[in-house]
Amino acid sequence: MRAVIQRVDEGSVTINGKIEGSIQKGMVILLGVQNGDTEEDAQWLAEKCMNLRIYENEEGKFDLSLLDIQGEVLVISQFTLFGDCRKGRRPSFTEAAEPEIAEALYHRFVQAIHEKGLKVQTGIFAARMLVHIQNNGPVTLIVDSRERR
Repeated sequence: MRAVIQRVDEGSVTINGKIEGSIQKGMVILLGVQNGDTEEDAQWLAEKCMNLRIYENEEGKFDLSLLDIQGEVLVISQFTLFGDCRKGRRPSFTEAAEPEIAEALYHRFVQAIHEKGLKVQTGIFAARMLVHIQNNGPVTLIVDSRERR
């Protein structure tokens, strides 16, 4: 699984002209699921995101995590994170997991964050979405569960 994490002051997702989810200070996480990913990947990646120390302490140093600040999370499914652009001009998405598998792991990732008591908002899996991100910093990180192996 791959997460593009953005530290935000606010974020929201709109589907068919209706705001589906919105957050204040926290993270917007664009989440992709790759062929072969498991529930273990979802759990590990959720823990990693929640515990990354990307919020400043009183001295302005990255020392606080999402859990420390009790931040909010907006999770957006994003199969295009596994687009392969090496050949030709049209990305190949063969590395992205099949929708049924990806959706189950996406929900497991969201559940793992919710279980820690954080406010979690989402879009709708596989929907066409407009995502508003007010990035703070800007701070953007990429974390891949396969890189831990």
